[in-house]
Amino acid sequence: MSKGSLVGNIAPDLGLDVKRLQSGKARIHTGDSAEYIELSKERGLLLIKERIDREALCGQKTPCALHFQIALENPIEIFQVTVEITDINDNAPVFQKPERNFEISESAAIGSKFMLEKATDSDIGLNGLQRYTLNPSDNFILKLRSQTDGSKKVEMILQKPLDREKQEHISLVLTAEDGGELQMSGTMQIHITVLDANDNAPVFNKPVYKASITENSLKGTLITTVSASDADKGVNGEVTYVIGDSMDADSKLFLITEDGRLILNGPVDYEKAKTYEIDIEAVDRGGLYDSCKVIIDVGDINDNSPVINMISKSSSIREDLVSNTVIAVMSVNDPDSEGNGKVQCEIDNNMPFTITSTSSNFYSILSGGELDRETASQYNITVTCSDEGVPSLSSSVTLTLQISDVNDNAPVFERSSYEAYIVENNTPGLSIFTVKARDADWNQNARVSYILEDSSVNGVPVSSYVSVSADSGVIHAVRSLDYEQIKDFKFCVKAQDGGSPPLSSNVSVKVTIQDQNDNPPQVLYPVQTGGSLVAEIVPRSADVSYLVTKVVAVDVDSGQNAWLSYKLQKATDRALFEVGLQNGEIRTIRQVTDKDAVKQRLTVIVEDNGQPSRSATVIVNVAVADSFPEVLSEFTDFTHDKEYSDNMTFYLVLALAVVSFLFITCLVVIISVKIYRWRQARFYHSNLPVIPYYPPRYSDTLGTGTLQHVYNYDTCRTTDSRKSDFKVSGPGAQNILIMDPSSGTMQRIQSEKSILDEPDSPLEVRML
Repeated sequence: MSKGSLVGNIAPDLGLDVKRLQSGKARIHTGDSAEYIELSKERGLLLIKERIDREALCGQKTPCALHFQIALENPIEIFQVTVEITDINDNAPVFQKPERNFEISESAAIGSKFMLEKATDSDIGLNGLQRYTLNPSDNFILKLRSQTDGSKKVEMILQKPLDREKQEHISLVLTAEDGGELQMSGTMQIHITVLDANDNAPVFNKPVYKASITENSLKGTLITTVSASDADKGVNGEVTYVIGDSMDADSKLFLITEDGRLILNGPVDYEKAKTYEIDIEAVDRGGLYDSCKVIIDVGDINDNSPVINMISKSSSIREDLVSNTVIAVMSVNDPDSEGNGKVQCEIDNNMPFTITSTSSNFYSILSGGELDRETASQYNITVTCSDEGVPSLSSSVTLTLQISDVNDNAPVFERSSYEAYIVENNTPGLSIFTVKARDADWNQNARVSYILEDSSVNGVPVSSYVSVSADSGVIHAVRSLDYEQIKDFKFCVKAQDGGSPPLSSNVSVKVTIQDQNDNPPQVLYPVQTGGSLVAEIVPRSADVSYLVTKVVAVDVDSGQNAWLSYKLQKATDRALFEVGLQNGEIRTIRQVTDKDAVKQRLTVIVEDNGQPSRSATVIVNVAVADSFPEVLSEFTDFTHDKEYSDNMTFYLVLALAVVSFLFITCLVVIISVKIYRWRQARFYHSNLPVIPYYPPRYSDTLGTGTLQHVYNYDTCRTTDSRKSDFKVSGPGAQNILIMDPSSGTMQRIQSEKSILDEPDSPLEVRML
């Protein structure tokens, strides 16, 4: 059949859908069948891939068939397929030699047999060799004799005595024909030389010889010795041994010597042929012969390693794969016999896989234990198959299996908790620190996102204090933090992977705010008041180190930023008082005398220890006197002076505000006048006629409208009337303004009574 011819519709035969063949990646497996047959997955057909020669493939073996498997994946299925190859008559019978020479004695008896070479036809059945014919057939006839192996010997039998004197040379034609529809044939020329009498044919000692040989025997090994005897004398008694059917390929594996020794001429293989049957002929000089058969048994040796063919396999499996799932299917063949051909397959026991024999020569690799991609992401499974021969032969194949990831690991933070520090008054958006979590999974399952968990700090959502970057885990300050309001706070960050469903873990984060010197000292005593004056009284009898008062101050900062020191900045008499550096106590340095002024004014500065330092000042009034009236008289003038100074400041500020207000008012008035004049000039330069218009709910010219005492008229000029609208109104009289287009002047028309009679009548002209 030609290439591409249809062999069979395999899809319905197997009960499969064409889509199943495509999705299961159907393919032909095993042996050499793939050279001749191909599978069309799109149509579900078996087609001829290469032209098949039955004779080259099977020889004389019947039936001739191709055996293979069709393998499917997802799930794995194996189907056995047998394709029988039928014969056609494409080979003619062939003789090994085109001619054969005989020397036959004229005394040969009627019925003498002469062995002829058989023709061979590679075809079988009716297409094979069917009959022989011999022409001319005056002296000889043909006879076919069946053999034990089913073949037939061709014998030429003398049916009429020969007479050398009449015919010394005889030429015959042996024709072999097959039985095909288009009959084919082959011929061989037979040349007979008639000799004088040779009336005894050679005779073998026994008709069948048996021998044995191992398949690893070397060329030249002696197999057996045959022997035949001829009763004739001289040259007629000399016997020559030949191998019959020398065209047979098996016959070429052996040689026979002149003395009858059968010798091995080529390698024999038990897996190709277990037994050989060789025909040996003994021929004398007169052409008389006898034949015997030599049966040679080939002994098997363990010379073939198991052959492993991977039918189907998975290159990748999930790490949560169920146990006893088929991962791969393979076939194992060992052409040796008995124990040499028995095979056992195994894999490494330390791997989470098992191998089992599913049927004859077929093995499956199954998932065994739990798989963990994080422990082992790839397995190299080596399958070793060994036979039971001595010594044992083995073969191995390695299957590389990738373990695909499943989201079975939650992200893990590098620390069980985090603590970070930030200086107060930070810039919003400042990076505080970074949390980091790792996920042992792979790819998307290991992609970690960071989420700020909802919580509150002093009733305020923590998201108003900090934020976390979803990709990097960097925590930023959302606002500027104040140590004096909050010292520290805690929150939780969740790390979530990208698996489905996602896995997550939390970590606690504590942020401690570090103090900065951002607050000046605050003086608690003496209290500074604006309306009254407080003074400390020191008697003139005060001694050295007399405690006048104590300046008390605090700093809301912490640490060294809150360490305060006190210094005397100004004083009426610096030689009289001093301030304690650490405690703020104001004491006298010397003895108070009568010469010292009653009013003493001290300016004390309070500084903290921050970098840079901050400070506050306080004024301490001290009265050096022995009686209260003396103090009161002195400090009253001081108070009045202070009040006068305060009043002066107030008046100056008020005067500045009034001047500014007057300037702005004048500026607005000037701009308004300019705009008014510009609009009035535009109104008078228009030459379009005046169209009267009476709006609703306004009075008409007869004074019968709804408005009492005042008559209202609206006059709109041109289409730009919204910029030129006049209203004329007056109580008790009707006043009308008329615009003269030619002169550009307005005239007033008075009805009922003159407007001059009513000097108090208002005339209102309004420009809109």
